[in-house]
Amino acid sequence: MTDPNNTGLRKINRALISVSDKTGIVEFARDLQQLGVEIISTGGTAKTLRDAGLKVRDVSDITGFPEMMDGRVKTLHPRIHGGLLAKRDNEEHMAAMHRHDIEPLDMVVVNLYPFEETVEREDVTLEEAVEQIDIGGPAMIRSAAKNWHDVAVVTTPDLYEYVLVEMRDTDGCLTLDMRSQLAKLAFMRTALYDSAVFSFLRGRIEPDGLAHWNLYPPVPTLIGTMQLYMELFSSAMRDQHPEFVETATGEISDVEDKIELVLQQETTLRYGENPHQTAGLYTIEGEPEFGVAQAKLLSGKEMSFNNYVDADAAWQLVTDFDELACAIIKHTNPAGVATGSSVEESYRSALATDPVSAFGGIIAFNRRVDLACALAITEIFTEVVIAPDYDDDAIKALGTKKNLRVLRMDSTRRLEGPEYKQISGGMLVQSRDIHRLTRDDIKVVTRRSSTDAEIIALLFAWTVCKHTKSNAIVYAREGQTVGVGAGQMSRVDSVRLGAMRALLPLRGTVLASDAFFPFRDGIDEAVKHGITAVIQPGGSVRDEEVIAAADEHGVAMVFTGVRHFKH
Repeated sequence: MTDPNNTGLRKINRALISVSDKTGIVEFARDLQQLGVEIISTGGTAKTLRDAGLKVRDVSDITGFPEMMDGRVKTLHPRIHGGLLAKRDNEEHMAAMHRHDIEPLDMVVVNLYPFEETVEREDVTLEEAVEQIDIGGPAMIRSAAKNWHDVAVVTTPDLYEYVLVEMRDTDGCLTLDMRSQLAKLAFMRTALYDSAVFSFLRGRIEPDGLAHWNLYPPVPTLIGTMQLYMELFSSAMRDQHPEFVETATGEISDVEDKIELVLQQETTLRYGENPHQTAGLYTIEGEPEFGVAQAKLLSGKEMSFNNYVDADAAWQLVTDFDELACAIIKHTNPAGVATGSSVEESYRSALATDPVSAFGGIIAFNRRVDLACALAITEIFTEVVIAPDYDDDAIKALGTKKNLRVLRMDSTRRLEGPEYKQISGGMLVQSRDIHRLTRDDIKVVTRRSSTDAEIIALLFAWTVCKHTKSNAIVYAREGQTVGVGAGQMSRVDSVRLGAMRALLPLRGTVLASDAFFPFRDGIDEAVKHGITAVIQPGGSVRDEEVIAAADEHGVAMVFTGVRHFKH
């Protein structure tokens, strides 16, 4: 296929497939063949494909050598790596291929020997582990990844459908952007693999007489970067191919079997959540060096344990808005959130939601703080202000409050890696909730559709609700929270609490719920307070009952298909 728009399209004519994990490989290879791709394969993979009725060429037919040494040598050959590394636009490379009868390979589909799984066994021997150190696989992955300008490399079954979606859209081609993303994931995979081998061997092999030396630095964790790239890759694919939502199996969400966390103490804290608890601030070696842990304290007392926890919650909420916004947080829940045409306006609107709870709270802005806003902040007691920057006179004004901690944050990057939560005896790890809802994502399920003004208010309320402890209910109007019900055991109780705490008029507001309504009672209760529209994920077995309740009251309701529990 020609590439008139110079998008870096490359036709995939020939693919080498050699996988240890054969999940989905038959279906993937069959789809490749239907797109006109010739399949070359090795050993057990070739047998699996042939048994499924697919036409396959053996690697030995390409190299002229049989697999040997118990499979240790099969793809380590110039006719394999030459076919991967040759630059297609380099005349000398192409001439060398012609002289040595080397066929170009356009795609490598390789996943590695299960070394990580093998060494997890308590009774594994050194010899068993060594036999699971893949040599040919990483070599092919690196060759293909190095030449991503011309070659695609696929290192996990999670990527099969992404590759096929683009190939179907481009008559069997892949774009340069796709190949470069696959290459980054490939190098990350080999880095993780080699780190696992090193980590195992350093525990089994020590130089004579030097075992007591601290010869090796800790292996830094790569899972955060790996997860980030996988999530960004998935998100980009969905942006480029809206139909992919229906064809793909889901987000890439694999978590590594082994994660090494190396914590580096940055400072000790006066105490923990309570005065009788000791505490310190640590950063994770190998993780991106930004976030609230790296915020710069411009004035005020040192940060406390609870200050850091609340400041992080405030910053994550306010940076979920593209428009100028302010969030006031108390005990990790929003006391008030608002947008505005100026930082002072957004602050005063947020404060109006619940000025009593705002006392002693944490205030976050996603824009530079000016003097007018700083003077407004000093009118009541505040623990922490966090923003991307401040005018000089604003810092001076805030500095007059000795107990007010003023933090400056790096706002150029968003936190996106994994999240860790300790439990007794272990650690929970999950990808960060970076989902953002747009107008195109919502589905109207009631007879009455939402007005444009209601949709704007619903999207605002949904963003705030995402950062409120479950069960979470948020009453709002365009650009301003009105009432927040957080952390209740019953959703209808959250509806009542949010209305009870509202100081601003509730009539004409919209309501957001972080999870579905299990019964219609939540809608019946909310309507008593004058709401006009509801946004919720949907997915309850009683959805029809809940929708009927909204229709009875003339309330518009939209489903998001996404839940935002926060514990």
